[in-house]
Amino acid sequence: MTDYNLTARAAGTEPKNAILAAVKKLWPLMRDEKKHLSIAFVAIVANSLLTLAGPLVIAYVVNTYFIAKNFQGVLAYSGLLVVMFLVALVASYAQTRVMGGVGQRVLFNLRNAVFNKLQELPVAFFNQNKAGDLISRINNDTDKLNQFFSQSLMQFIGSIFIMIGAGIFLIVLNPALGGASLIPALLIVIVTQVTAAWVKRKNAISMRALGGMSAEIQEGLSNFKVVVAFNRRDYFRERFDAANQENYKTSVDAGIANNTLTPIYGFGANLGQLIVLAYGLVLIMHGRFTIGLLIGFLLYTNNFYNPLRQLASLWANFQTALAGWDRISDILSLNTDLVTIAAADARPAPAGIENSVLAFDHVSFRYPDGKDVLHDISFTLEKGKTYALVGPTGGGKTTTASLMARLYDPTGGTVYLSGKDIRSYDAPTRTKKIGFILQEPFLFTGTVRENIVYGNDEYAGHSKEQLEAVIKKEGLHDLLARFEKGLDTPVVSSGDAISLGQRQLIAFIRAVLRNPDLLILDEATANIDTVTEQLLEEILKKLPSTTTRVIIAHRLNTIENADEIFFVNSGTITQAGSMEHAVDMLLHGKRQS
Repeated sequence: MTDYNLTARAAGTEPKNAILAAVKKLWPLMRDEKKHLSIAFVAIVANSLLTLAGPLVIAYVVNTYFIAKNFQGVLAYSGLLVVMFLVALVASYAQTRVMGGVGQRVLFNLRNAVFNKLQELPVAFFNQNKAGDLISRINNDTDKLNQFFSQSLMQFIGSIFIMIGAGIFLIVLNPALGGASLIPALLIVIVTQVTAAWVKRKNAISMRALGGMSAEIQEGLSNFKVVVAFNRRDYFRERFDAANQENYKTSVDAGIANNTLTPIYGFGANLGQLIVLAYGLVLIMHGRFTIGLLIGFLLYTNNFYNPLRQLASLWANFQTALAGWDRISDILSLNTDLVTIAAADARPAPAGIENSVLAFDHVSFRYPDGKDVLHDISFTLEKGKTYALVGPTGGGKTTTASLMARLYDPTGGTVYLSGKDIRSYDAPTRTKKIGFILQEPFLFTGTVRENIVYGNDEYAGHSKEQLEAVIKKEGLHDLLARFEKGLDTPVVSSGDAISLGQRQLIAFIRAVLRNPDLLILDEATANIDTVTEQLLEEILKKLPSTTTRVIIAHRLNTIENADEIFFVNSGTITQAGSMEHAVDMLLHGKRQS
């Protein structure tokens, strides 16, 4: 059985070229946005070129017109600068508008991809991961990526573009002064490279803590009735407080990490401008520089370091997005271990079980990092018979039933369904042949009708009247009469609108309407009154003669009419024979356990 525990997945080492590795990670999300990214990139280039042209024009105006007191020329070029800045404004607005759409589409597609991936994963995945943490990954972590794409990505690219352009102008105008002005930037780059992994790690820890807090809230609210019944609100508060404290601590650490570079970048910018001013004045004193060029140089230095200061916060957003993407890609990289195999690759059924409904052939099973739940089990279920599984709590009854329904695959041996390797059936065919009624069935918010036809293509398009006729034909109308508004009775997923027994009835009707070859009832009558239980027994007797029933129950009257009883305990399944023998084995098994 595959280990799907997301919190146990080891984080990879930080690659040497973090930026290139990050782009490779995030590129799949942007692949379908090439057209819009191109438009945004053109807008960025236009905005950057106009921004970079401004200091050059100002330097020219100062040297040519201002010193000569030609104010007509100053006004003319001032008008030109206003036009340039307006065009840059329009380009900036266009870039923001386009990238806002890109961010929302990426968010939409990413959430769909994560949710669809969750639909593909087996039950084992959800047993090993908390629902609250998964919700946090779908909502919070994807939103971090949306913020990066819609707000930060093009600012990030634009800042780099302006920085490179300003750096080139500084070097071209005066290599010595330009080189001196860029020395602080070199120190900033070194600090950024050194702290990148640390910033990302702090954000990843903060996101995990947020996911843990979300899981704690989800678990507490889902079980709040139990909390109230036992008057343990203090327990709920203490657990939430611990999770909240952890989230607070890690959020503060992440905030410190994200803002560490901001004052360093500011100091670098101030130092660069001071170098230009001091060195530039020295050059002017020696007649090797002009006032206009010094003003232009200061503006280009400002154009270089201002984006660098913006990059301090953008870099933190980038690392946050990467940390969120790592948590999301943990899910997207998973694959179900319940893979359908080709019939040619399937194991042929051993002699004697070709005509059985279901058979275990030397089946073993263990959960990740756990002991064997079943060990080398073999048995056969024949058509039309009723089988009962009995045994002490924790003996492996529900696990056996889950293997029958292929909620899990065995870690050893093979399960055969209708004489074929169960892995060779696709999901629709397998679920049509097998009905499974759980002790606590899950219902969706909607109506009784919507829950009854869930997953049943045969009746999904039926009208209310047509479905009622089908239910009456199948002898289920007495069960439907237990609901005040019949098929229109409202249902909420929390189950508050109807009783637990009524929820069980809905699950029963849903399973029986599929006319499965194998019907598994896992404590299906545990929450139903005796009269209704007798009614269900009568309906079970009316099932097609070819339908095989497997009943897991603790109440002996539920299994007294079984054709064969299996005793499940300590990794073994043995035939119990008579009811008296089953009772003896059950009592003996409980004493042993």
